[in-house]
Amino acid sequence: MPVFYEKKQLVAPGDLLAEGDYVPGDSTYKENGKIYASRLGLVDYDGRRVQVVALKAFYIPAPGDTIIGKVVETTPGGWVIDIKAPHLARLRASDVVERSFKPETTDLPSIFDVGDLIIARVVAYDRTRDPLLTVREPGLGKITRGRLIEVTPTKIPRVIGRKGSMVSMIKRETGCQLTLGQNGLVLVSGKSPENERLAVMALHKIEEESHTSGLTDRVTEMIKKERKAVESN
Repeated sequence: MPVFYEKKQLVAPGDLLAEGDYVPGDSTYKENGKIYASRLGLVDYDGRRVQVVALKAFYIPAPGDTIIGKVVETTPGGWVIDIKAPHLARLRASDVVERSFKPETTDLPSIFDVGDLIIARVVAYDRTRDPLLTVREPGLGKITRGRLIEVTPTKIPRVIGRKGSMVSMIKRETGCQLTLGQNGLVLVSGKSPENERLAVMALHKIEEESHTSGLTDRVTEMIKKERKAVESN
């Protein structure tokens, strides 16, 4: 009576989870003596019962994605990064330290410490191993300033807009730089707290109204109205 995944592994609809004398639980179905996942989520085996803990609006890493993550652990070989995904990511010290890396002599917390935020890129990921990150590209590395805003990962394309129209408008109207993480984290960096506040308001409006049409025009109008109200006070 084999099972085909470890507990808490990420599975997709149609994945074969177990066969034989098992009972289908939440988000699974049984067909010809085999149990399959019916939703994306984390598999769980409880005795003979097989279920999937469905995950809503979470980030699935893909090679090439730019993400914003938080250092949660320093290990002898690098760092463990929370990227708002089902699995923690890894950043190897050898990817960061230019010279020959020696764990016994390199002070890794002086580079990235627990609690630090970083911008990184996903270089490898599949369901058999944790996501692997890199910071060896321009614009990547430790975040030293700005405000971090979280939006639903699936709404990041709406923040970008068609051909970058939405994010370009926000940058133009607020004077802020926006770094968009595919994992739903957005870094807002402006010349003043007021500029950053306007950009954050725009992001919240996009989050709430992403399903509607004409959103770019409404967000533009909101920013201009807010700026005018502040200037008149």
